[in-house]
Amino acid sequence: MKYWQYLVRRLAGILVSLVGLSIIIFTTSRVLPGNPARMALGALASEEQVQALAAEMGLNKPIPLQYLDYMRGLLVGDLGTSLETKRAVSTDIVYYLPATLELITVSMFLTVVIGIPLGVVAAQNKDGLADNATRLVAFFSVSVPGFFIAIMFQLIFGYLLEWLPITGRLGSEFGSGVSRFTGFLLVDTLLSGNLAAHVDAWAHIILPALALSLAGIGQVMRITRSSMIDVKDQDYVEAERGFGLPSWLVTYKYTLKNAFIPTLTILGLLYASLLGNAFLIELVYSWPGLASYGVTAVLNNDFNAVVGVTMTIGVAFVSINFLVDVLLGRVDPRIRLAMEEAT
Repeated sequence: MKYWQYLVRRLAGILVSLVGLSIIIFTTSRVLPGNPARMALGALASEEQVQALAAEMGLNKPIPLQYLDYMRGLLVGDLGTSLETKRAVSTDIVYYLPATLELITVSMFLTVVIGIPLGVVAAQNKDGLADNATRLVAFFSVSVPGFFIAIMFQLIFGYLLEWLPITGRLGSEFGSGVSRFTGFLLVDTLLSGNLAAHVDAWAHIILPALALSLAGIGQVMRITRSSMIDVKDQDYVEAERGFGLPSWLVTYKYTLKNAFIPTLTILGLLYASLLGNAFLIELVYSWPGLASYGVTAVLNNDFNAVVGVTMTIGVAFVSINFLVDVLLGRVDPRIRLAMEEAT
C-alpha cells in the first residue's frame, strides 16, 4: 500500500474516533445529575417555564434523537448555546481558545529549548555528574503534580520575591491600550504598538508556561538522552570524529539529527496533551482560556459547552497526531516504508 493510501486510512480512523468521542461525551453530558433548563432559568422559574425551555432545547426527546440533532448542527458549525454565557458555544470557543493556544505554545517552546539541550548534555556525560543531575530533575518534574509546582511558583516568584505577576494575562493598566486582533496577547500588544504591554504579557505568561512545561521537559530530556546514546556510538559517527570534524558539529548536526525522531514523536504528543493538562494551571493562575471555560461549564452543568470544549480538544489531539505521522514520514523515509509494508 502506498503512503498516501496509509494516510487516507489514518484519516478514516480519526473520523471514527471522533464520532466515538462525540457519542461518549454527548451521552455522559445528558445523564449527569441536574436539570440544565432549571439551572439556566434559576431557582425562581416556574415548572412550566422549565418544561418549555427543556422542550425548546430538545431535552424532552430521547438521547439518540438529541444526538442526531446535535450532529446536524455540528456539521454546519453550530455547537449550541451556552447556558452560562448565553452565547453560541462556537463563539465562546473562538474567544477563549487563543489564550490556551498561546499558553501551551510558549510552554512547548520552553520544553524544546530546555529539554533537548539538557538531554544532549546528559548523553555527552553519561553516568557523570551532569547526567545524574538531569535524571534528578526529570524525576522531579514528572513525579510532582503540575498544580503543586504552579502554586509553589506563585509563592516563590510572586509573593516572596515579587518578580512576576501570578494571575491573569495582562495588567489592568494596559486593558484599554490593547486591541484584540488575533486573541494572542503577545501578538496583539505588538500590533497595537504597545511595547510596555507586550513586556507585561510576557511577564504574566512565564510562570504558568513554565509550570505547564516541566513534565514535558523531563520526558523530552530523557528521550533525547536515550536516543543520543544509541546513535553516538554508531560507526558513521565514529568515522566523522575520525575525519577530524569539530565535536559540536558531530553532536548537533549528525548525532542529534538522527536521534531526533523519537523526540519529535513525543513533542507532538506533548503539544496535543497540553490542551488537556492546562486545566489546573489555568485555574491556579486565573488564566482566561478554553480550559477554564470548560471547568466552569462542567461545574454549571452547561452541557453544550462541555461537549464543545471536549470535541475541540479531541479534534486538536487527533489532528496533531496525524501531522506528526506525516512529519515523521517526511523526516525519515525508513518510517514511511515501514508504514507502507505494515499496511
